[in-house]
Amino acid sequence: MASSPHQQPEAGSSRSPEKAVLRRAFVILDAFAGSQEEQTITGICRKTDLPPSTVHRMLATMVDWGGVERTGRGRYRLGLKFWKLGSQVPQARQLRDIALPFLEDLYEATHEVVHLGVRDGLDLLYVEKISGRRSVQAMSGVGRRLPLYATGPGKVLLAHGGTELLDDVIAHGLVRRTEYTITDPAQLRRALAEVRKTGVAVSRNEASMGTASVAAPIRDSTGTVVASVSVVMPDDRIDVPKLIPLVKTVARAISRQNTEPG
Repeated sequence: MASSPHQQPEAGSSRSPEKAVLRRAFVILDAFAGSQEEQTITGICRKTDLPPSTVHRMLATMVDWGGVERTGRGRYRLGLKFWKLGSQVPQARQLRDIALPFLEDLYEATHEVVHLGVRDGLDLLYVEKISGRRSVQAMSGVGRRLPLYATGPGKVLLAHGGTELLDDVIAHGLVRRTEYTITDPAQLRRALAEVRKTGVAVSRNEASMGTASVAAPIRDSTGTVVASVSVVMPDDRIDVPKLIPLVKTVARAISRQNTEPG
């Protein structure tokens, strides 16, 4: 029986086998996005709706290539090859290179965790982190993601990301990470308005209990907010009035360097 002229070929159909394979590979890689470094075949199947045989076969190919590492029976994590490729992304590499000396100065001034973050979809992506042995144990790391709405640096990016981004974040769901996470859309809108007004975001115990952060925006030559810089420390000893001018000064310094040609 002839197929309808409006019927679309299935992802695994013979009409586009190469695209189907690539699509499955990308979907599997997307399953590694998030705070968990390791994934199981069962977890990937649950996230992707792909059968275990397909996931196992494609992971084996990625392991051979070096993009994925097997860490145990049925457990995998991204490999160094993806880190090397990601580190060559021009925009992120240039911004990190510009920001690093200022991030080091901020760390020396505070001896607390210092972050550089950018937006990746609806998440905050950490592209640099500086910390010491006595720094607070923050739920962060280079390449890790957290929801924009649940972190100080994420709120900075969300506050300057436009109404469409905010609507998408709210529609996706404001999941409670702690008892202090903002999950009410109206309250989130008020918090973001305050970020735009003051030029800084202060977050306490929203992503994880016991931590607080102060974050400020980094801009490009057009004035667009492209990243955020933040300091994280224990909530019970954070000195917000002292940190705000430090973080703002560093953010402005990075922004000036980020707008200079060449």
